[in-house]
Amino acid sequence: MAPSDRTNPKRVKSSESLYSLREFLAEFPDDDTCLEYLWRERHSPDGEHAHCPKCERERLFRRYTKAKVRRQSWTCTGCGHHVHPTAGTIFEKSSRPLTDWFYVMYLVSSSRCGVAAKQVERELGCNYKTAWRMLNRVRDELMKQDGQPPLSGEVEADETFIGGKPRESYRREVARKGWNMQTAYWDRKAIVFAAVERGGRIRAEVIPDSRQHTLDAKVREFVIPASILYTDDFKAYRKIGAKGYTHRRINHSARVYVQGDTHTQTVEGFFGHFKNDVRGTHHAISHRWLQAYVNEWVWKWNHRRDDEAMFRQLLRRAAKC
Repeated sequence: MAPSDRTNPKRVKSSESLYSLREFLAEFPDDDTCLEYLWRERHSPDGEHAHCPKCERERLFRRYTKAKVRRQSWTCTGCGHHVHPTAGTIFEKSSRPLTDWFYVMYLVSSSRCGVAAKQVERELGCNYKTAWRMLNRVRDELMKQDGQPPLSGEVEADETFIGGKPRESYRREVARKGWNMQTAYWDRKAIVFAAVERGGRIRAEVIPDSRQHTLDAKVREFVIPASILYTDDFKAYRKIGAKGYTHRRINHSARVYVQGDTHTQTVEGFFGHFKNDVRGTHHAISHRWLQAYVNEWVWKWNHRRDDEAMFRQLLRRAAKC
């Protein structure tokens, strides 16, 4: 085998990566390159001509670089109208360089276990609030589950509780006030409902409770009728078969988890990965921001087998926001 050139390394065919760090640094080396990408992607494919909203027709645009201007823009040569490529995106009104934003998107898309804000803080040299805000914007804006068609075919549905064990101080308070410990324990947890196509997409959302009407509404929202629906023996799913679904249940109460092709292993595997990654990376998640983290894992699940790198898909969504 011929020796490789260490001054010009290339991504080997056996690598699972579709977009390496070296490729990222070569494509987006500085802030001007990132801004040029947004300009071409959002307004001007050829880099010079774009539609001017003031002239109401296509015009020639030029970029005039000034040292005192913090956020660069392109100027219409006909009327002087300024077009800012970052306007209306998650980068708008941010004082962080675009290279930092692009790198955060690269980290989120390339990591399989999530990225902590403390890690971003250390790598970028920013404060924690800035790192957390950047990550939250990526999860909440670029990875949100909007406009997805309902699931079909063989679909598994289940719900899970998210949250750690109560502190000893809370246990003493429950005992002092005479509350039911088991009820108080579960009331403090968040509930996530998920439905997944076998071999396909997944949808998940934080729900207020696990009552029958709540779960029925989510099943009808996520899954089209006439699908084969697999659930456990939770009583809230008992009447879902009357809604037009072929309903098959597995009796978890009797410790039966697989019976032929009737099981909920796929959706429970997603919950298991999500909880393990949360414990290992974030340790705990506030109920207020839980949906954003669920969006991240759902987005990665749905794009894990794509032929296009996740980073490029995120970048394209960022340019369209």
